[in-house]
Amino acid sequence: MNFAFKRILTVATLALSIQAAFAADTGPSVSSAPDKLAGARAQIAAKQWAAAVDELKHVNDTASADWNNLMGYSLRKGKTPDLDAAERYYDEALRIDPKHRGALEYSGELYLMKGDLATAEKRLAALDKLCFMPCEQYTDLKKAVERYKATGNKYSWSY
Repeated sequence: MNFAFKRILTVATLALSIQAAFAADTGPSVSSAPDKLAGARAQIAAKQWAAAVDELKHVNDTASADWNNLMGYSLRKGKTPDLDAAERYYDEALRIDPKHRGALEYSGELYLMKGDLATAEKRLAALDKLCFMPCEQYTDLKKAVERYKATGNKYSWSY
């Protein structure tokens, strides 16, 4: 392999691994400080929900919208989802940052799980206003709402 090809391959691999680590939210804020949520993000990427919750409790950054979003996501995705607790964390994330795309998307999915289509559609409308061009969070929640309606207003655990 020539040097240029190896370099492109390395950059592409790094980009994909970073994208997977931030799958549960909008990623860390741009800062020179280290990402204190990296451990929780890694547990989430590995679908180790209980370990992610433990790591988030250890970090205990309750003033962070990202922290609250990740906690809500981990509690919602766990083996025994705690939807009420997840809702409280998503609400707190949105109180801190009303434009948090991850919290808007994931709370919309949570409302579908709870059978509250109207609130899920409000979250979708908020994302529609935030995303100048269709963003991943809007597209994902729109698909979830469409699947929900197509299955007779039933949440499908397969997505």
